[in-house]
Amino acid sequence: MSKPLERIKELEEELAKTPYNKRTQFAIGLLKAKISKLKEKQEKRSAKGGKRHGYSVRRTGDATVILLGFPSVGKSTLLNALTKADSPIGHYDFTTLEIIPGLLEHGHAKIQLLDMPGIVTGAASGKGRGKEVLAVLGNADLILILLDVYAPEHYKVILKEVYDAHVRLNQQKPDVAIKKTMRGGIRVASTVKLSKLDESMVTGILREYRITNADVLIRDDITVDQLIDVLEGNKRYARSIVVVNKIDVATAGQLEKMKKRVKPDIMISADKKEGIEELKDLIFDRLQFIRIYLKEVGKKADMQEPLIMFEGCTLRDICRKLHKDFITKFKFAKLWGKSAKFPGQMFRKLDKMVQDKDVVEIHLR
Repeated sequence: MSKPLERIKELEEELAKTPYNKRTQFAIGLLKAKISKLKEKQEKRSAKGGKRHGYSVRRTGDATVILLGFPSVGKSTLLNALTKADSPIGHYDFTTLEIIPGLLEHGHAKIQLLDMPGIVTGAASGKGRGKEVLAVLGNADLILILLDVYAPEHYKVILKEVYDAHVRLNQQKPDVAIKKTMRGGIRVASTVKLSKLDESMVTGILREYRITNADVLIRDDITVDQLIDVLEGNKRYARSIVVVNKIDVATAGQLEKMKKRVKPDIMISADKKEGIEELKDLIFDRLQFIRIYLKEVGKKADMQEPLIMFEGCTLRDICRKLHKDFITKFKFAKLWGKSAKFPGQMFRKLDKMVQDKDVVEIHLR
């Protein structure tokens, strides 16, 4: 074992032995920062030291959903049940050796589904091509975690591997601004009450990252781990759904055990197609889609085929999706619906947010 890995192991053991209380929370925060920093350095060394073969996937449709789970949990069967894909199916491990795409059409949305090779314990460290598999997660709008009804223990393993791959599930990116300055030390301000860390902890962690002069503005009640995520700046944020499969072969007791240990969002049988329609609805809802109806100048709006966008999108996002030149040629837009104070209100700024079922008429130069 290399010296950096030995040091990481030593610090992790020290962290595990340290009880968490008010007296130790500062030391625990610094330990976490040191471990994270060493891991990041080790990852950079590994990336430089060897040739990496990743998976290349072209994004298509309105959103991308990744099917993630251990081998033989039924990802290929589920992909085939949700889409018109023809993913190879076998009742043995490692059937899927490449990424198999499929297209789910639901509620006017076209959703790209990717059947990934099964991950195993240690995937984030490279076991079983795990790094290549987990690297694709950064491009996902939604991660569907598929579990075998008889293997609830897989859930914690998957969460750890995803976390170690720098993906944060069902979290918003922390609202923290760090502006380095020439002098004055570290000044910390917050717009909310901080219950999980204090100014001295923030200062100590920044110094661990060799930041000695900076203005820090915190707008969320964040944890130490979230502050470290902000400092490293290499984290991706994605929503997730936890799906338990193979309920058709489980006993009532096993189903109840799974519900208590994992608290899944939905339980299905991909093989028998039980719960598939409900899962389609859940995927659509969890992606937080909205429908935008487009209107050409001098014509009626097309109320049959909406443009599918994400909640919180702006006119800029709409222009970008319609055509690459629309942003530079944008003159103004007229809106009908919840986003307008009156029908046909004109907006000249691209950062105007739109809402579900708005009608948009874009004028170009």
